[in-house]
Amino acid sequence: MIVAAVIITAGRVLACERSSPPEAAGRWEFPGGKVEPGETERQALARECREELGVRVAVGDRVGPDVPLAHGRAVLRVYGVELLDGDVPEALEHRSMRWLTVDQLDSVPWLPADVPIVAALPPLLRG
Repeated sequence: MIVAAVIITAGRVLACERSSPPEAAGRWEFPGGKVEPGETERQALARECREELGVRVAVGDRVGPDVPLAHGRAVLRVYGVELLDGDVPEALEHRSMRWLTVDQLDSVPWLPADVPIVAALPPLLRG
């Protein structure tokens, strides 16, 4: 299982630009990663947000559909998360980050797995 975070603040969602591997570099995604043995999905997502963005989060409800990944070996599951205590994300493991409004969602080249999640965002961004 792969988990990812949709972080929405003031009507904008955080998007992260991959720096690797070469076939994904320059494409955009929601931060997250693999659920490790012994972790729940929510624990994994909180850990990934600390590692990738340097932030503490409260994991909320699911966002969008489950997305099958590479050759059916994994599934991407996305959750809405809230930043805690004024934490500000940093691009610790990504090339760059952007806060996108609903009108900017199509301004970056998303990884294919994230496209169905992007489609679910307009109602959340319009509040």
